[in-house]
Amino acid sequence: MGGNLESEIGPPRVTLGYALASLRVMANSLVLKSKYFVTPCFPIGYGPDYVNAAVSFQFQGESHELLAILHRIEANFGRRRTQRWGGRVLDLDLLAFGDEIAPTVKVFEAWRDKPLTEQVSQTPQELILPHPRMQDRAFVLGPLMDVAPDWSHPVSGHTVRQMYNRLPAEERAALKPLP
Repeated sequence: MGGNLESEIGPPRVTLGYALASLRVMANSLVLKSKYFVTPCFPIGYGPDYVNAAVSFQFQGESHELLAILHRIEANFGRRRTQRWGGRVLDLDLLAFGDEIAPTVKVFEAWRDKPLTEQVSQTPQELILPHPRMQDRAFVLGPLMDVAPDWSHPVSGHTVRQMYNRLPAEERAALKPLP
């Protein structure tokens, strides 16, 4: 979860707190949350720094149902999907759903291997699980280290800890925990 623009209720950290409360109610689950981190906007230059966190919880339902809940919560807090990788008041990504691979390994690999120039201009029209570039992003793996360091990626077999440790040191150092 993350955001880098102020919502109607306040700055990103406040919005994330309220979004987390909404998630607890709508998903009917206890949630394990990471620390909040300030992370550079990705790609660099696309906007102000983000506040990011990760959550892990049990969900009784299908991945598409959970994604619909996440999109409803985003909309409730003013999220508008107008620009790919643009600034946002709230971003709730479904990174993984247990060991589910969706829709297929082939589609996952195609999105994982897409050049950055194509990633910026193309948006998948279907849910892809696990997130195809999570292994490349410190702003994802750093918070995940707090809540699921031993989760194994269902395609690569690597744990969050292994993926995080493979990131360049300067990217890991760019994560700044909020007090």
